[in-house]
Amino acid sequence: MQQEQKEKLKKLVLELINDKIYVPMKTKEMASLIGIPKAERSTLQEILDTLVSEGQIGVSVKGRYGKKESFTTVGIFHANLRGFGFVTIEGRDQDVFIPAENTARALDGDKVRILITKEASGQSAEGRVTQILEHANKELVGIYRKNKNFGFVEPDNQKILTDIFIPQGKDMRAVNGHKVMVRIVNYGDAHHKPEGIITEILGHITDPGVDILSIIRAYGLPETFPKDIMEAAASIPETVPAEAIARRSAHDFRNLTTVTIDGEDAKDLDDAISLEKDLKTGFYRLYVHIADVSEYVKEHTLLDQEALNRGTSVYLVDRVIPMLPRALSNGICSLNEGEDRLTLSCIMDIDPQGTIVGHEICESVIRSDKRMSYSGVHAVLNDTELNNGEDKTSYLPFRDLLFRMRELAELLRKKRYARGGIDFDFPESKIELDERGHVVKIYPYSRNESNMLIEDFMLAANETVAEDYFWQQLPFLYRVHEKPDPEKLRQLELMVENFGHVIHHKGDEVHPKEIQKLLDSIVGTPEEAVIQTMTLRSMKQARYSTENSGHFGLAAKYYTHFTSPIRRYPDLQIHRIIKENLRGGLRPRRIEHYRELLPGVADRSSTLERRADEAERETNKLKKCEYIQHHIGEEFTGIISGITNYGIYVELPNTVEGMVALRLMDSDFYTFHPDKYELVGERTGKVYRLGDTVRISVMNADRLTRTIDFMLVPDWKQDLT
Repeated sequence: MQQEQKEKLKKLVLELINDKIYVPMKTKEMASLIGIPKAERSTLQEILDTLVSEGQIGVSVKGRYGKKESFTTVGIFHANLRGFGFVTIEGRDQDVFIPAENTARALDGDKVRILITKEASGQSAEGRVTQILEHANKELVGIYRKNKNFGFVEPDNQKILTDIFIPQGKDMRAVNGHKVMVRIVNYGDAHHKPEGIITEILGHITDPGVDILSIIRAYGLPETFPKDIMEAAASIPETVPAEAIARRSAHDFRNLTTVTIDGEDAKDLDDAISLEKDLKTGFYRLYVHIADVSEYVKEHTLLDQEALNRGTSVYLVDRVIPMLPRALSNGICSLNEGEDRLTLSCIMDIDPQGTIVGHEICESVIRSDKRMSYSGVHAVLNDTELNNGEDKTSYLPFRDLLFRMRELAELLRKKRYARGGIDFDFPESKIELDERGHVVKIYPYSRNESNMLIEDFMLAANETVAEDYFWQQLPFLYRVHEKPDPEKLRQLELMVENFGHVIHHKGDEVHPKEIQKLLDSIVGTPEEAVIQTMTLRSMKQARYSTENSGHFGLAAKYYTHFTSPIRRYPDLQIHRIIKENLRGGLRPRRIEHYRELLPGVADRSSTLERRADEAERETNKLKKCEYIQHHIGEEFTGIISGITNYGIYVELPNTVEGMVALRLMDSDFYTFHPDKYELVGERTGKVYRLGDTVRISVMNADRLTRTIDFMLVPDWKQDLT
């Protein structure tokens, strides 16, 4: 058949399939319908295959051709190191499994169109990729390897299962072992690898700081601010103008005793506290003052667009990547001691039982009397030594205020606990580095009561503001946390039953108070850390939304993020709405503006928050691998923190976690029992369970894959004497 005839036939097929009355049919049926002779059916099949590969039509499992929407669906591809993958589809509870031979060379994160080929009740669906709609990996970080006439880049992202070919002359003269940025110009095919061009050399893999710089680049985190943003920040005054203070004379709180409480290293102080108590009635008046960033970062300005693009400040182990330039975040917006500052205040009247009985939200001005640290407050409240270099005597004029703050915080916490608020008190990993960025020490860092005290006040303000604006029925951003997925809840139930604990629930739903009871019941037990971790993993991820669906973890009907506008864009966004409302109400045109704007802000902020969290986790894992590399062959005692069908995970007291591969365990064959979360040796009958204490030796640590390998110490018995 001539090419011109083929094009006519192709057009005819497309017109037929797109006809409203067309019903999907097989090649033979279509050939009969449009009068294609038997001898030319192979040409028709070739055209149909081409149209499918181009994404213009779809084909069913049984070989019927029709509109692609009839048989396929769109989702995000997630690669597995073993070649297969999964596709996440919005609105579908479970991911679709994609066998290795059906990935169509999709890379991790690609947006793909898939055909579901198998789906049975109670089982995971299976499918194949029919089209790659959008490549996620346009730039990659990796290690350059040089050959004689060309080179290639091994991606840092282990889920990118192919090297990137670098033609001669496209390597920026990189040498073996250089960490590089590569831009993909061709994604290859069945016979060719993806091809790229090196755009930046980050340094050699052994150079100080290159390891974390690679993560920054891989996640697309902005390192510096563009020149125009810095100029915009520099144009903002360093002190608050007198006329701005005068406009807030009705809420000038500079005469109130006001303090900030933060970590020793914090420089972006966005919340301050004042507190009064009526000794006759026992009522409290709590002032939560939040930096008025919106006074300086106006909507649609360069600073606003940059803040939206960043979404959040990112706290990596060796640096902070701020959402706003330091002239704002550490300067005019920061509630620094002794400086007049513009704020939004949430003033709450609280009865002796801890119930908020009245409130006011207003534009205000404050002057912080004392910049306090968590360590300093803790030392005063518990009458202990202060060893962080601060002068403890400087806290003494505020001693009565601090004890009053602790008194109120305990009331608020008790009230939140009574309704079922869950408190996951996980120790964070504290990683200390030397001047060259090498790990000196890793240890767990737990919250003390001064941290909790500030949290209690911030939670109260966030809930109060959320409830106020919910009932005003104005467009707003909420922080929502949905109920756990029923399947994950069932898995958690099975796991805790092995430790003799029960989760009571009604149908597929559980009240947060039942989770709270579970966590209370395990305090001080060997399984506490494990059950806490598994419980947290069973929870859904909190996110931003324009719809107020409540916060499961806090057992709160209303919740928002109001208290950190220096480092979170959603807080800055709702400050604008609050101020506009306070200044005379939102007109219909502005209400409609926010209704259109906020869904995009919510989605983007949630996405950028996840990016920041992942980058922070990766830098921590990287530094833990670096640290443990200096302890190869050494023995440690740890707790089994996870069990799978390929091995057990062991967490050490300093929060470093590694895996013991099943194939290396005790010269026995172990069977994994997922219903009991245990491994049982077939020959010895030995059982390993979650929470068991074990002795391990360090075998290996791979900084590229961020994995640590342990081996169990044979015949070790815990000394209980």
